[in-house]
Amino acid sequence: MPELETERLILRKMRADDASDMYEYAKRRDVTEFLTWVPHPDKRYTKDYLEYLGTRYRVGDFFDWAITLKENGKMIGTCGFTSFDYANDCAEMGYVLNPDYRGRGIAPEALRAVLDFGFSNLALHRAEAKFIEGNDASRRVMEKVGMKFEGIRRGGMLIKGDYRNIGICAVLRDEFYKPKNLL
Repeated sequence: MPELETERLILRKMRADDASDMYEYAKRRDVTEFLTWVPHPDKRYTKDYLEYLGTRYRVGDFFDWAITLKENGKMIGTCGFTSFDYANDCAEMGYVLNPDYRGRGIAPEALRAVLDFGFSNLALHRAEAKFIEGNDASRRVMEKVGMKFEGIRRGGMLIKGDYRNIGICAVLRDEFYKPKNLL
């Protein structure tokens, strides 16, 4: 899996030595409120999870990057593909960012790099992302990279014991590469 570089970020494989940085945000309830997973109970859990991901990278079909700052190498989140629909050249994307780094355009910057990789290297036709209704910040990130809101699946996912409404945004390859002033 290649490293991706943007103006401020290096996107690379997650490693076990990222456990402290990941645990810093993965332990927080405010981070997981709109995610399918619960807060990490301790740093050991985070390290075990990262070690497991190492096995997924070795298989070669796992594309989820650590978002790291160029200036100091700190891991501040993740961004990547969560699933693929190979028959239709489509992938679902997901991302999470340490709240201490929100509001700086980092999530859209990372998402754009991953979208470009998916469209140019994986020959995707469509990329989509889901958000739990109420997570307006995540929807704004999707829209900033050219994804269009397609609707709400009422009671679309059972998350932490409750059926939640799920919003879907998507972008097609041709839309992503269309000059912004023509959108």
